Amino acid sequence: MTGPLDARTARRRYVTVCVLFWLPLGLSIAPMVLLFTERGMAMAAVTGLFAAHSLTAAALELPTGGLSDVLGRRSVLAAAGLLGLAALTVVGLGTAPWLLGLGMALMGAARALSSGPAEAWYVDAVHACSGPGAELRTGLARGSSATSAALAAGTLLGGALPWLLGLGPDLGARLGDATSGLVLPLSLPLLLGAAVEVAFVLYVLTALPEPPRPPATLRDVVGGVPATVTEGLRLGRRDGLVRRVLLSAGAAGGALTSIELLTPGRAAALTGTSESGAVLFAALACAGFVCSGVGNHLAPSVARLAGGGERAVLVGLGTGAGGLLLLGATATSAGAVTAALAALGYGSLHFGLGLAGPNENDLLHRRVTGSVRATALSVQSLALQLVGALTGLVVGVLAPGPLPWVLGGAVLLAGALLWIRRAGDAPAAPRPHAVPSSPA
Repeated sequence: MTGPLDARTARRRYVTVCVLFWLPLGLSIAPMVLLFTERGMAMAAVTGLFAAHSLTAAALELPTGGLSDVLGRRSVLAAAGLLGLAALTVVGLGTAPWLLGLGMALMGAARALSSGPAEAWYVDAVHACSGPGAELRTGLARGSSATSAALAAGTLLGGALPWLLGLGPDLGARLGDATSGLVLPLSLPLLLGAAVEVAFVLYVLTALPEPPRPPATLRDVVGGVPATVTEGLRLGRRDGLVRRVLLSAGAAGGALTSIELLTPGRAAALTGTSESGAVLFAALACAGFVCSGVGNHLAPSVARLAGGGERAVLVGLGTGAGGLLLLGATATSAGAVTAALAALGYGSLHFGLGLAGPNENDLLHRRVTGSVRATALSVQSLALQLVGALTGLVVGVLAPGPLPWVLGGAVLLAGALLWIRRAGDAPAAPRPHAVPSSPA
């Protein structure tokens, strides 16, 4: 790289990477659960497939975060895109349970590889041009808003595409005997997402310059990654504020898993068919991501009004928990008022999580150094994936009704309560190679 990018260019490229990475996931959200049921999977099996995704991501989070800190952000992001391409293709075309499980595991590996490098690249680029005290919250909020917009657009298109084409369940026969039984209407959004992954990989390789790094040998990787992972594992133990960020990420994971598993079935039950249920769920998810994007956009302003990022996190997580509990309260009722309350709860959950996210990450980046930045983000994602997987397994065996929704709301409420006690919103600058300790 001939010189550091200016902050505006770095922010624009970071936003583009967010859009290209999360758009394929958005395309898969609405049809995924319903596609599995079309393939003959019971709800317990579906929760197992989602657990395969979450547990794979959790197992690989720290090693892949360390890999990014050792090898560089760009190469790891490109590998994430290639794994995402393979995962969406396998899930879209797979029929056997083991193939679907493999696809979800590949998707989890892609998620692990991608969880830290893009944001770490952005923070590194801004620090390179503006110094370590540069303002980060606005750029992080815009990246989160772009992520929400990509998820909203992808979810809406992914839910509507099978219905708009009107091809019916004989799509495989229309495309030829070789695809009969492989390509269902609900498969098409995932295959479109696989095509977007190709664009993501090409953009990452051409638009994300990095400072020259010494050539990494196998010995560097074998020795450097475990050391970075070890430092990552110490983050929560050594710093009380970082610990609260990580625990809050876990609480958000439990809430999001509950929504992802429970809403599609509730939508299909209301409409009567899988395809129409996917359309309704897509509309709901799109509205939810719009609410999340609004929360992302307002995150810096709410932090200023509330008196700091920590109070803004409390407001956001508390709002989200109230929304999920409201969904539980309306789970067994019907009517226009109930539907309006459920929609309010759904939007409140996403708005609250969107409000909390950029403020949490701003606090995190001010406590860690560039040498472990991607690893810190991987630890955060690890917490989200682990709690999400455990919550999903419990939700899958609970009886239908309010209880599964209330479980997710209680998990998120516990995360909000962590922020009642403030530890100060202006931490000291981190030491060159470690995270500062905190009495919190």
